[in-house]
Amino acid sequence: MATLNSVSVQQLADLQTQSNIELIDVRTPAEFREVHAVPARNVPLDRFDDAAISALQASSGESKVYVICKGGNRSQIAYRKLTDAGLDNVVNVEGGTHAWVAAGLPVERGAAVMSLERQVRIAAGCIVLFGAVLALTVHPYFAGISAFVGAGLMFAGITDTCAMGMLIAKMPWNQVAK
Repeated sequence: MATLNSVSVQQLADLQTQSNIELIDVRTPAEFREVHAVPARNVPLDRFDDAAISALQASSGESKVYVICKGGNRSQIAYRKLTDAGLDNVVNVEGGTHAWVAAGLPVERGAAVMSLERQVRIAAGCIVLFGAVLALTVHPYFAGISAFVGAGLMFAGITDTCAMGMLIAKMPWNQVAK
């Protein structure tokens, strides 16, 4: 696995004063609308397909492409997808938007939303509770629902990917009308 090329938010802010930078925020449109770094544009991670990557390659040319998310996990996934596609000018922003805001750097703010991580915890908790109640009241085999979600959460923790999070990111309340 290649070493992650990264930069701190303060280093990126310093670079921004010297020239225009290409900063891609890979969070959901709703998260992006809530708060984002001023130079960022939104390309959600769940829409990182071949066409989006090709468009990013074409628009960036030889200049560096910086990727940012809330705290650093999704931007690392985006970094890997872009480098695997052949971009060698990708840089991950350490600490994400949290660090950008904490450093007092310029942001744009909009309507507040519930974080994707919180939505996943609520959905997983509801499904586990539902499975447990069904197992106690209807048939013990319904315990498999809770076991399935538990296994999925373990897999998400081990691989640092979350199928439920990617699915919830596509829900209408996480989208922003054009």
